Amino acid sequence: MGAEMKWDLETLIKREEFPHFLHKVKTGIQDFEELVGNWQVSSGPEDGLRLHEALEAGSASQQTAREASAYISCLMAQDTTDTEAAGWQVQHLQSVAALLNAFNLLDQKLAEMEDGFFQELIQSEPLNQLRFILNERREKAKEKLSAEEEALITQLSLDGYEGWGQMYNTIVSTIKIPYEENGTVKELSAGQAQNLFSHPDRAVRERVFAAWEKAWSEKRELLARTLNHLAGFRLSVYEKRGWDHVLKEPLEYNRMEEATLDNMWKAISDQKGKLVQYMKRKAELLEIRKLGWADVDAPLAVGPSDTSAMSFQEGADFIVRQFEKFGPKLAAFAKKAFEERWIEAEDRPNKRPGGFCTGFPLSGQSRIFMTYSGTPSNVSTLAHELGHAYHSYVLQDIHPLNRGYAMNVAETASTFAEMIVADASVKEADSESEKLLLLDDKVQRSVALLMNIHARFLFETRFYEERKAGYVTADRLSTLMEEAQKEAFQDALADYHPTFWASKLHFYITGVPFYNFPYTFGYLFSLGIYAKAEEAGGNFEEKYISLLSDTGSMKVEDLAMKHLEADLTKEAFWSDAVGICVRDIEEFLEVTDPLVRKA
Repeated sequence: MGAEMKWDLETLIKREEFPHFLHKVKTGIQDFEELVGNWQVSSGPEDGLRLHEALEAGSASQQTAREASAYISCLMAQDTTDTEAAGWQVQHLQSVAALLNAFNLLDQKLAEMEDGFFQELIQSEPLNQLRFILNERREKAKEKLSAEEEALITQLSLDGYEGWGQMYNTIVSTIKIPYEENGTVKELSAGQAQNLFSHPDRAVRERVFAAWEKAWSEKRELLARTLNHLAGFRLSVYEKRGWDHVLKEPLEYNRMEEATLDNMWKAISDQKGKLVQYMKRKAELLEIRKLGWADVDAPLAVGPSDTSAMSFQEGADFIVRQFEKFGPKLAAFAKKAFEERWIEAEDRPNKRPGGFCTGFPLSGQSRIFMTYSGTPSNVSTLAHELGHAYHSYVLQDIHPLNRGYAMNVAETASTFAEMIVADASVKEADSESEKLLLLDDKVQRSVALLMNIHARFLFETRFYEERKAGYVTADRLSTLMEEAQKEAFQDALADYHPTFWASKLHFYITGVPFYNFPYTFGYLFSLGIYAKAEEAGGNFEEKYISLLSDTGSMKVEDLAMKHLEADLTKEAFWSDAVGICVRDIEEFLEVTDPLVRKA
């Protein structure tokens, strides 16, 4: 199996043909708009035919629009200086806004139907397969403003809300991190610099982190204005709709109850003591008094210096081999992704930081973006993004409107795939030193998802509450960020990252509110699924596919009850899941105990 580090976009859409594709997207949406606009609801037999026709047209438009969005996001990620792609993004946002307006109008039609008629209608063929999503859309429509007012909000968002979201990308494209190597100073992109946070030399990490903090600080006034306007727009919309709770939209978006979120965080907070023990032990192993922010992802200096390094080909082979132990379908899919060049992993200038997976629904494919440098964390990220792609893949035969799973369960599939690889890495280690390095990498993910993500959640919750009263300055944003980090990490670090709010893309994403807690949900939920898989002893793949198939048409509490017989609104499920993380930490402490005593 060959694994190249550059993805293939040409087989999806040829760049020279993309303007024509954008025109096709626009005309399809216009036809959908006209169809819905001409429909007068009467709660009579003809409404069933009208609704079915509108749903099929809307579904088709949605798929072509997502294909275009995915292509543009890939172009802009691989080259942040691609001004043509940036222009296409602005043009396409007009079409996306029109599509959203058409769906809002469709939702208003659903809300206009008499209750009894509507319920009877969605029990009939072929609408019965969409009854969850239709009920959901209808209930949400009742809580929104009129179709005309919602359309105005969407139109204004193009140069307001979405415009400020694009501003973040523009600012990031100007970020350059100076880095001296072998006497030569070169300018790194944000993505390249971020990879050096896991450099084995602490002096390099600290130097890069200082330059990183300085670079973002220089842009902080622009970024503070950007973040304030994004939040201000969102809060203004909430106020007009009569929504006072800032978590109302993110909870509804993730199809989960507040009790589920509260008990998840409570279970985490109750067991953070073990995470603090891990960080103290890691500081001892690194021979420093206390970990700093730049040390959290640092590799341990045990065994051969290249123990943890893997070429991209070796990483690909390892992932496929571990997936095969779970199930043949997941392994075959991953092999297909590598062979057909679905992955962009090359380390080069002008790439944006971070990683993502985006789906191309018309092509039935996905594309994965990251910057690969051979660390265990990179291999885990690659497995994580392949999990996202697999989730989309198993939903191909599901009605397009039932594929719209929320972010929290999207992160479940990705984290489950990551868990397969991470667990296997530890179990198959060739030496104690390699086992320790891989176990450390595994526990680092618990730190990231149970502490770092918690800090993001605390920061964003508090920021939104303060934003209600007015503009939040860059200094105050940094204070809020550092306070949240100290609380989430239980003051276990020697220093923190006050401009994290400026550097993290997730705070600036317009499509998903509170782009943080779903990661933690997905991580812990996947641990519950993983425990079930281990109990099944290798006969779980079909059950897993069945669970994924339901993710776009059920609330998460119902999904867990159906497939895991678990009540997510109770703390017990989450405590058990965190307990799995704690066992990893206890193993780490046991393995490293002789090393500390020897020192």
